[in-house]
Amino acid sequence: MNVSLIGSGNVATVLGRLIKQTGHSIDAIISRNPVSGNSLAEELGAVWLPSASAELNSELYIIAVSDTAVAAVADELTGCNALVLHTSGAVSKEVLKPAGDRYGVLYPLQSLRKELKTVPVIPFLIDGSSNSATQTISHFAKTLSGFVQQAGDAERLKMHLSAVIVSNFTNHLYALAHRYCQAEGLDFNLLHPLIKEVAGRLALNSAENLQTGPAIRGDGQTIEKHLQLLGEYPSLQSVYQLFSESITGFYQSPV
Repeated sequence: MNVSLIGSGNVATVLGRLIKQTGHSIDAIISRNPVSGNSLAEELGAVWLPSASAELNSELYIIAVSDTAVAAVADELTGCNALVLHTSGAVSKEVLKPAGDRYGVLYPLQSLRKELKTVPVIPFLIDGSSNSATQTISHFAKTLSGFVQQAGDAERLKMHLSAVIVSNFTNHLYALAHRYCQAEGLDFNLLHPLIKEVAGRLALNSAENLQTGPAIRGDGQTIEKHLQLLGEYPSLQSVYQLFSESITGFYQSPV
């Protein structure tokens, strides 16, 4: 397909690379940022434009901007004859109505960073304004990934919430542990094998069955020792206590 990307940030960059790698043509990078817009356009062999142009004749416009900007971009595409998609997990597809009758969602369920040297495996959740639009989006998405599922606004929002928990919250815990290690003169790098091992186990079993640690063992003495160690780190101490209580309650509750 002939595609124009609106945006030049992390999502637009990684999707643009994937789209080009899978044999589609990228007509333009539409971005208000001339530096990142020109850079991405040059990388992908496209032209940079500060705003959408009807002369592009692109079959597909993919809006990859911040959630709060999606509606404004849709207004700028009023009367567009192409299929228009946004990439958000938390924005309804209906905000794209001003752009025309053919619109939908191509939500990459993955953490995307433009610094990545290779494109990771990306599951896509899709939805469309009609059966025909959904079929077209599905066909396109399946050229990009082997993991494509249809999901309406409500289901997609719930998956976005789940993604925040497993990705953003987990990464924040890594950041807290890293800062604690720095403050205490410890080598955080020693935790890398543990992080990889625990994450890798999820492919073999459910997280519920893989829980270890003092909280699930009911080891109150160790928990108390840890809490005392964190006396000078009240925020981290609160997180530790909250998670310990959550783990204990989770496994004490009836199924």
